[in-house]
Amino acid sequence: MLEKYKATSDDQHKLQWELRQRESEIAELQKALSDMQVYLFQEREQALRLYAENDRLKIRELEDRKKIQHLLSLVGPDVGEITYFYREPPHKVTIPQKKLQPSSQDQRRPAKTVTRRKGVKSQEGETVESPDHYKRDNQTLMLQVEALQAQMEEQTRLAKEQVESLLEDRRIHAEEAQVQRQRDEERVAALTDKLQRTQNLLYDSTKDFLHLKFEIRAQEKRWMVEKDQLLRKLDSTQERLGGSQGPGGGRGPRGRAPAALEEELKQAHRLADMYREQCVGLEADLAQIREEGDVGREIFKERSDKIAKRLQLMTQRYEALEKRRVMEVEGFKTDIKHLRQKLKDVEKQLFKVAVNVGPDQDLAILHEVRQTNTRTKKVQNELRTLKAKIYGLENELRCC
Repeated sequence: MLEKYKATSDDQHKLQWELRQRESEIAELQKALSDMQVYLFQEREQALRLYAENDRLKIRELEDRKKIQHLLSLVGPDVGEITYFYREPPHKVTIPQKKLQPSSQDQRRPAKTVTRRKGVKSQEGETVESPDHYKRDNQTLMLQVEALQAQMEEQTRLAKEQVESLLEDRRIHAEEAQVQRQRDEERVAALTDKLQRTQNLLYDSTKDFLHLKFEIRAQEKRWMVEKDQLLRKLDSTQERLGGSQGPGGGRGPRGRAPAALEEELKQAHRLADMYREQCVGLEADLAQIREEGDVGREIFKERSDKIAKRLQLMTQRYEALEKRRVMEVEGFKTDIKHLRQKLKDVEKQLFKVAVNVGPDQDLAILHEVRQTNTRTKKVQNELRTLKAKIYGLENELRCC
């Protein structure tokens, strides 16, 4: 019976150890999932920063090109600086001859007048092209506003997704804490029930042991009384046998008395042997009962200590989970507050930029920005499947 109880206890301990191992694996997977979500949001923020930098560089490149075109239109092409490229090398090689430059002052003066005329033309060109310059500035500002609007939309979408993710994590953590709390309460109730049943069993076994002990003592007293009676009968019989021996004592009715007395003596010896065997057997049973009582008491003490330690551990875990839940709720509230503040700052910045310019949008830039969401959606789908697997494992462990 003890071996069977030991095997059952070992199997139960093994199952509890496997369950704790699975719970630790689930906790590690949940932590990895949270880290993956954090890395995903960091990557998206980095991508948004890169997109903003790319838009800024594109706008700067466009401004530089416009400035170069404006400068080229002001200066005009120089004949000496024009370079021609051949797709194939020429068949004939020509060596140009150097021409002598005229050194007379008459030829230098028209050049000055020409340069002055060019300067006047360039000034006139600047006065004429000033509205175009303002138009280009307006276009640049419109592109900047469109880029900022796209960035604003992406930042808003990212902040909204972060808030939704934080709320989802908060809901999941709350559900997990509720489930863990229910499990702890069920375990505490089960352990309390087991403790109560064990105490009742100990009380019953102690009561039975004391009852058997009292019965054995009473039986021993009765045996001692019977033994004394038998010994007195034996002494009286021996005295009768000794007194009846004499001349002519073996004849008649007196001759029959020794045979009856011998028969009674043999019967008394048989009864004494039988009572002695019963006493030895009862003493063996008493020793076995005492040994079983000691073993049961030790087992009960060990299990009571284990249950008390487990109850203390469960209480500590419950307090730690409650503290962690409170800290996570505070962290979620702080993150949501920071995200809302960041969103308000971006809205203020966009409002300041969009006060003087119309709300036109660049569809090409938005299309490029929206194309980057496919990878994010794919990662989110993978995270959802991973969460579904984790919930499936938790349900299987609950069923077990």
